[in-house]
Amino acid sequence: MTTAENAIRARRRLTNKFIAAHDAERLRPFFAPEVNVVVGDGALICGADAVIAAFAAQFRESGFVRYERSPDTVTPDQDGGRAAENGRWTGVWRDAAMAGAYMAVWRKSVGQWVIESELYVTLTRTEPSS
Repeated sequence: MTTAENAIRARRRLTNKFIAAHDAERLRPFFAPEVNVVVGDGALICGADAVIAAFAAQFRESGFVRYERSPDTVTPDQDGGRAAENGRWTGVWRDAAMAGAYMAVWRKSVGQWVIESELYVTLTRTEPSS
């Protein structure tokens, strides 16, 4: 049997893969319908539809390359129904990059781990030279 940590890490790898492929709709099963995401600049995105729309908009940007999340820890709760993921994230564009820290809350829903909420903090940013 797969542990919660292994299952969540595997699902995170898949989200990274779909983001790199610029495939917003394939991300939908990873988010709870009522997900809340605080993005790197502090803005709040509420609901899976809005999160998928935000990814799709970024994917249409000509310079966007990828986001990647790298989990440091995944800690399940004592009941095995929720887990906290902490790690580092990077965002890459052809002429810029940013990076920071994140925390995601996962919950088990109908036998699958989904993201309930995420918080991203931008800590570094490189801009194109003018």
